[in-house]
Amino acid sequence: MLPLKFPRLWLSAGWLAVVLAVVVSLLPPQDIAAVQVNDKVEHITGYVLLTLWFAGIYPRSRYAAIALGLFVLGIAVEWAQGAMNLGRECDIHDVFANTTGIAIGMGLALAFLGGWAQKVEGWFWPQRARGWPR
Repeated sequence: MLPLKFPRLWLSAGWLAVVLAVVVSLLPPQDIAAVQVNDKVEHITGYVLLTLWFAGIYPRSRYAAIALGLFVLGIAVEWAQGAMNLGRECDIHDVFANTTGIAIGMGLALAFLGGWAQKVEGWFWPQRARGWPR
C-alpha cells in the first residue's frame, strides 16, 4: 500500500465498494431501485471505478494483482448469478465488459490517476512545516 495518512479508511472504503458491487450484482433485478442504463455500460463503469480506487491506494507494482483480483471477482460473480436462480443469468459478455472496465481503469491509472489518494490527502491534510506544534 502507498504511504497514506489514512490507509485503513481508504482500504475499508474500497472493500466496502467491492461488497456493495457483489451484493448489487447478486440481488434479483426487481429488488434494485436504480436508473437503468445499458447493462454493459454499468459493468464497464463499475469495474473502472473499482480499478481506479485500488490503483489509487496501491503502488504500480501491485497493478497486475489488482487487475487479476478484479477479473477473478467478475468471473465469480457471473458464476454465482448463474447458480443462484434469482432472476440473474451468467453472461460471458458481462465478463468481457468487466475486463474492458479493468483495462480502461488500468490505462487511466498508468496515465495519470494512479496514486490519487496521496494527492487527495495532500490537498486536505498538507504536511506541517518542521518546528510547528503538533
